[in-house]
Amino acid sequence: MRQELLRDVTSTGDTLQQLLDSFNEEQLNTVPFEGSWTAAQVASHICKAGDCDVLYGTAVPSGRQPDEKIPAVKSIFLDFDTKMKSPEFIRPNEGHLPKESVLKDTAATWEKLTTAANTVDLTEECTSFEVPGFGPFTRLEWIQFINIHTQRHIHQLQRIYDTVVKA
Repeated sequence: MRQELLRDVTSTGDTLQQLLDSFNEEQLNTVPFEGSWTAAQVASHICKAGDCDVLYGTAVPSGRQPDEKIPAVKSIFLDFDTKMKSPEFIRPNEGHLPKESVLKDTAATWEKLTTAANTVDLTEECTSFEVPGFGPFTRLEWIQFINIHTQRHIHQLQRIYDTVVKA
């Protein structure tokens, strides 16, 4: 279970970094179309949503399979036709974001996630925060939630890249 999780997290993190690095600083901060975030803002949102504090907060033994909610998370977050609205507390920073700091912040977020995937008890349920509609997640589900949420935004970043860089 842990090795597969680490492969998933590493693959997503590598893809994210490579994609962000493929933008120059101006492209990273260009609004691709009305109502969209810039690529830099998407990265800021990913970092805020990927805060690993919940993984180290209060946790209790779970009486269920530790990966039980992952299929539901995938089905919702990997449906790219469904539009979602970000909660206020994880909305991205406004204004110009330097490429160097975007890459540094996403790398740091991913390092924390990888460390957690390597070290925490994946079977325990986190009790300090719940995603509305899901109830408590195990640490495994939290790590995969962050990973899957990021995969959704990698898809968005690819669309932004196609509009801003390839145009």
